Amino acid sequence: MKHTIIDASQFELTDKVVAIKRVTKTVKGGRNMRFTALVVVGDGNGHVGAGLGKAVEIPEAIRKGKEDAMKHLVKIALDENNSITHDFIGKYGSANVLLKKAPEGTGIIAGGPARVVCELAGIKNIRTKSLGSNNKQNVVLATITGLSQLKSPEEVAKSRGKSVEEVMA
Repeated sequence: MKHTIIDASQFELTDKVVAIKRVTKTVKGGRNMRFTALVVVGDGNGHVGAGLGKAVEIPEAIRKGKEDAMKHLVKIALDENNSITHDFIGKYGSANVLLKKAPEGTGIIAGGPARVVCELAGIKNIRTKSLGSNNKQNVVLATITGLSQLKSPEEVAKSRGKSVEEVMA
């Protein structure tokens, strides 16, 4: 997967906090509490990213997570009904997310973390199924990995040396 850097400043991004965890480190003097925030950002038009922020205070962790997500934006190939171009399985760790193309009017059929990614990416019609691990961080990253590996019909036609009409038939 080729990763191109996308400038986040040229998009009107919205963000959503998927998970906040409290983590504890036991030291000689007691326990040190910190927070980890998983944040997803997207422009609703084919760009989405996820980031992790860690800090002593929750708002600071969310801010850092948002900054990290903006650094990891990916472009997603959408078709004319704001669905994905073909079915795919996204994998990250032991989480697998099945992404299925859906006709106009289906809506977003997805659970929890995968739904947030699809909404912020601007996908209007999709069916997903989370398989394997249900860890929120891994499900979000599996969904984004799967979406970023989708190919448009033009890319498939070019790689096969055929016309778009031949590929779509």
